Amino acid sequence: MKKKLLIIGYLWPEPSSSAAGSRMMQLITYFLYKKYEITYASPALETPFSEKLENLGIKKVQLPLNNREADVVLKNEQPDVVLFDRFMMEEQFGWRVAEQLPKAIRILDTEDLHFLRKARHKAHKNGKAIKLSDLHTDIAKREIASILRCDLSLIISETEQQLLIDKFSINPSLLFYLPFLIEENKISSREALPAFEAREDFLFIGNFLHEPNWDAVRYIKTELWSEIRKSLPQAKFNVYGAYTSEKVKQLHCEKSGFIVCGRADSSEEVMRKSRVLLAPLRFGAGLKGKFIEAMLCGTPSVTTTVGAEGIGGKWPWAGEIANETSEIIKQAVTLYTHPKRWEITQNNGFNIIKNRFLTGNFYQLFSDRLAKLYENLAQHRVDNFMGEILHHHTTRSTKYMALWIEEKNKED
Repeated sequence: MKKKLLIIGYLWPEPSSSAAGSRMMQLITYFLYKKYEITYASPALETPFSEKLENLGIKKVQLPLNNREADVVLKNEQPDVVLFDRFMMEEQFGWRVAEQLPKAIRILDTEDLHFLRKARHKAHKNGKAIKLSDLHTDIAKREIASILRCDLSLIISETEQQLLIDKFSINPSLLFYLPFLIEENKISSREALPAFEAREDFLFIGNFLHEPNWDAVRYIKTELWSEIRKSLPQAKFNVYGAYTSEKVKQLHCEKSGFIVCGRADSSEEVMRKSRVLLAPLRFGAGLKGKFIEAMLCGTPSVTTTVGAEGIGGKWPWAGEIANETSEIIKQAVTLYTHPKRWEITQNNGFNIIKNRFLTGNFYQLFSDRLAKLYENLAQHRVDNFMGEILHHHTTRSTKYMALWIEEKNKED
């Protein structure tokens, strides 16, 4: 008999719009490979860019917020595994899952550590380096509580896994490192990709609902591009991205070669014809999908320590890493104009993908961890006594707030 998976999604996945959407589809691909029967439920509305999950044989359900009809959905599905898409969904529905589906394995896909990204953003706005004490925020308490309440949390970055273990004393048995998952047949040979001479211009691509992307593009416009253009007067900087807002569009300037293009019909196509991905991200967390896609397209990148975090491991970066404005400008010009250096860093990208992100490196490990949970779920939860405490206390406040909102909605 097929095992059943219920995904409770923060949004309906849009792999063409964001790395989060691609990540969700990679997880779905894994569970389809393992022959799970999948239901995807979300309180969000679908968009024209949402993946057509029904074409994959996946059942879709609209999940109501603060409404006991959600309990009916859970009871009807009776899944073996519930996957929460980000901690906010575990906060909202975790207590219902625990009540209605006590035997279901509860997995949290963190996407990235939201509290780390937000703390870095705040430190950046205040013009200071981040300290450990900056992470002790309300959102950190919420997110870590969610991790503790779940049977397993998927962590996309080794850096974030070590932070949780070393600084917040999270038991490693509650965590599983699962980065982006790339199928080997998605890797092109160098010969199949456009060569250095066949490419031109710089590129940025990203979802502009994501604040680090807007900050990076504004930074390029105000502090980097004019100096780069002095050295490369024919080069253009092409900005692609989903949900391009008016403030992004206002940066467009044909005269200076700063071109805001909007959503790309094919991110792969625009990546392949570009010579360099310029993405100096100054804050953020998790893994940045634009760099993985650039490596697959053979496009070297210039970024910061934050941008490259968790991707290369011991392998040399697929481009250049710099944090100071003058050094970013220098490395961007150098990489753009030196074909031998460009080819070396392109090859670095292929090595990173092959050694760190192939599905074959993780599928069996993930399957083994799930099998262990199936066999020992009761003992696993006994050993995670802190999680049981949080279920007893923290989720009760969430539960009664939801019930109060439901009653309030009836009055209105």
